[in-house]
Amino acid sequence: MKRVLLAALLLITGPASAEDLVSGISQDTIQITSNYTGTDIVVFGAIERAQGATGRGIVVIVRGPDEPMTVRRRDRVAGIWVNRDAARFEGLPAYYYLASTEPVSRIAPAETLRRYGIGLQSLTPTAIGSHHDPEPFRQAAIRYHQRSGLYAENPGSIDFLSETLFRTRVPVPAGVTRGQYNVEVYLFRGGEVVSAQSTPLFVDATGLERRLFNMAHNAPFLYGLACVFMAMLLGWISSVLFRRPA
Repeated sequence: MKRVLLAALLLITGPASAEDLVSGISQDTIQITSNYTGTDIVVFGAIERAQGATGRGIVVIVRGPDEPMTVRRRDRVAGIWVNRDAARFEGLPAYYYLASTEPVSRIAPAETLRRYGIGLQSLTPTAIGSHHDPEPFRQAAIRYHQRSGLYAENPGSIDFLSETLFRTRVPVPAGVTRGQYNVEVYLFRGGEVVSAQSTPLFVDATGLERRLFNMAHNAPFLYGLACVFMAMLLGWISSVLFRRPA
């Protein structure tokens, strides 16, 4: 839904806006290997026909692919911790990073932020499966991803190289999900979006990791058999190497 809104915004405001936004990224593909420990990408851009810095705000968002999430709440029953309640969410991103010139609450009103999904508190699932109030479970999912380094907000992290040129660094940690990401850049003026641009970013595995990933998803039964065989083989080799003499 957010992508549809962004596309509509580009069609409506692009030609008519007094200010226009042009942005790009330092690389559009990130290859994951066995020794991948994370990297950074640079998001940069320029404001054409800039009307000064007063009342202007820039927000950069990197969204990972949407994935289903199940959040469970544990309660103590008869002295034992058990999972009692759960909520399933569809449409929440696996990765979400926000950089801005200042806290987004100062850039635009809450209604505008919710409309474009700007800010962690504006992340809303497209579908919810729960018999209880899902809001505590949504907040728990956000906190979990923040602790894992997959959700973050970093106000004040956009550097202006001149009155119109800007850039920011976006971390891509080791635990990111493979798939297509979207790098969204918004230009605000007086609390309203006046220009926006979206650029795809692809995260994929390469080499042996890619072949193993494909096998695990395309032929899970054979992949499981291969894992069991390798475990048995390694166990046998270990027993031979470390066998004590009689």
